Amino acid sequence: MTHESRGAVVVTGASSGFGARTAQVLAEEGHPVVAVARRADRMESLVSHDPELKIWPMVADVRDADALEKAFEELPEEYRNVSALVNNAGLSKGLEPIQSGDRGLWREMVETNIMGLLNVTDLILPRLVARNAGHIVNVGSITATYPYLGGNVYGATKAFVHQLTLNMRVDLHGTGVRVSCVAPGMAKTEFALVRYDGDADRADRLYDGLAPLSADDVAQTVSWCLSRPPHVNVNMIEIMPTDQYFGLGFPASGSSR
Repeated sequence: MTHESRGAVVVTGASSGFGARTAQVLAEEGHPVVAVARRADRMESLVSHDPELKIWPMVADVRDADALEKAFEELPEEYRNVSALVNNAGLSKGLEPIQSGDRGLWREMVETNIMGLLNVTDLILPRLVARNAGHIVNVGSITATYPYLGGNVYGATKAFVHQLTLNMRVDLHGTGVRVSCVAPGMAKTEFALVRYDGDADRADRLYDGLAPLSADDVAQTVSWCLSRPPHVNVNMIEIMPTDQYFGLGFPASGSSR
């Protein structure tokens, strides 16, 4: 980071994909990392990947504000001096157009992508304001800007993330706390598998015809945002595969793979 005094970094959604790789990258750079996720077995795997890295596995659901607060109260001392937060936890469920949507899936996306982000932010932000320094990176999505069929509620939750980032910048002016949004395009992680309800073949076919982003591409982008000097605030970064244009658009052949 400038990396503000090498304090601890909280990374949500850290059991796989962007979150797991971001936790690893930041720990490799020397930061104590609090890795937050629901799946205990995945958290054990993350920590055992390299026992030399300082990664504290926090098994918690971002939708449960009370459980989050309790878990943070139990942090070891070396992980308490939080200097940054990566709000990565999120999911996409359902493929139907809005007129055929499932209110249960809508609720799950809103509670995770919006309320989950707010719960963690509400817990961490006062600590950053009190130290007059810090950085929050919200992981958004290009779907906040470029719609595609079936991306209705998910895209709207990510538009919330983008707009909240800008409004937080205004509210936090003069506090020394920076806020950024990283908005990835198509990336090959477990994200699509969740969206397709575990259908691995269908999830894999989504990437036919292009070389998608990797979790490492996004993790390195997050790290770069955090590493800017204190007088620089990266408001927004969109990152796409070269083969993708907007939404889910990409050529059927001639990819850079």
